[in-house]
Amino acid sequence: MNYSALAYKIALSLIPGVGNIMAKKLIAYTGSIEGIFAEKPGNLLKIPGVGKTIAGNVSGQTVLELAEIEAEYVKAHGVRTYFYLDPDYPERLKHCPDAPVLLFVSGIADLNHPKVLSLVGTRRATHEGKAFVERLLAGLKEHDHNPVIVSGLAFGIDVAAHRAALRSDLPTIAVLGHGLENIYPAAH
Repeated sequence: MNYSALAYKIALSLIPGVGNIMAKKLIAYTGSIEGIFAEKPGNLLKIPGVGKTIAGNVSGQTVLELAEIEAEYVKAHGVRTYFYLDPDYPERLKHCPDAPVLLFVSGIADLNHPKVLSLVGTRRATHEGKAFVERLLAGLKEHDHNPVIVSGLAFGIDVAAHRAALRSDLPTIAVLGHGLENIYPAAH
């Protein structure tokens, strides 16, 4: 089967046992994303850190089939992707060795905004903690170049940061630890 270029990128992020650093190492050794999946398991074993389990996981075509389904979902729902070798991959992340190899973005998000403030915290935020976040972000509104507020989408400080950003008319980006098909928690 012929797989799309996007499917190969997604497949790389789906290989069990392969994290972001190992994914980049596999590309460096094989020369391309497609080359990883075309490589013989014996040759993969020559790559430092690749054992029989990872070599077997790479060689199995199941991950490519799943990735092609995911690629179709991405295209059908207007989700943008940013692969770490793409020129439009966020500049700040290019300098992090363990940065995600692939980002999925839905909605409006300036990933290269000149000012970014990330706020994360406890899920059991106190009233004082939430009030602090509100005051902090309200104070930032006064600046000429409003920062983008980045947080998770969990309960507590994360959602307090997004709500305070919206009340202060600041752009906000939610980083999800799961796919885009289900927003969790749904209330957010």
